[in-house]
Amino acid sequence: MDKFTTLTGVAAPLHFINIDTDMIIPKDYLKTIKRTGLGKGLFAEMRYLDDGSENPDFVLNKPAYRHASILVAGDNFGCGSSREHAPWALLDYGIRCVISTSFADIFYNNCFNNGILPIRVDKEDLDKLFDDAERGENSRITIDLAAQEIHGPDGGVVHFDIDAERKEKLLNGLDDIGLTMVKQPEIATFEAAVAEERPWA
Repeated sequence: MDKFTTLTGVAAPLHFINIDTDMIIPKDYLKTIKRTGLGKGLFAEMRYLDDGSENPDFVLNKPAYRHASILVAGDNFGCGSSREHAPWALLDYGIRCVISTSFADIFYNNCFNNGILPIRVDKEDLDKLFDDAERGENSRITIDLAAQEIHGPDGGVVHFDIDAERKEKLLNGLDDIGLTMVKQPEIATFEAAVAEERPWA
């Protein structure tokens, strides 16, 4: 997966709590196991009207936010079912970072495994970031993963915590399989030793 080091982009404000995975990607889009093409279904029930046209009131349909790469969202983002299609849809749309006060555990883990950075902040910092995100075309913020900092458009800085192992995986673009493959030389050495000592194994 792509490395995540720094990200500068438009932050879109999503003023909802308890955004579940069915809202992120409705069940109608779960017929594929491909990770591409799901961006069109992201938040489909909010993005589109009954006739299939865009809902002009939904934030990602507004001109300033059409190319947002960061979401600032309410509490408990990613709750509900464990569908991995949710981070796939976010990534396919172009979202590389979601900021909230809290995430459902399975969704949180799935984000790291798919190259998305979920950032937990406290309520006070989230309110500041919502204010930054509500500036339309001026809502560009920078995420510096190495420094664990979010830089706002006016120079304000929010620090965030992250597990050290997950941080290193994102910085190096490694999912769980990629992390295993880094150990390939040691694995090959072990396999050769076992084959010599126990050729029947």
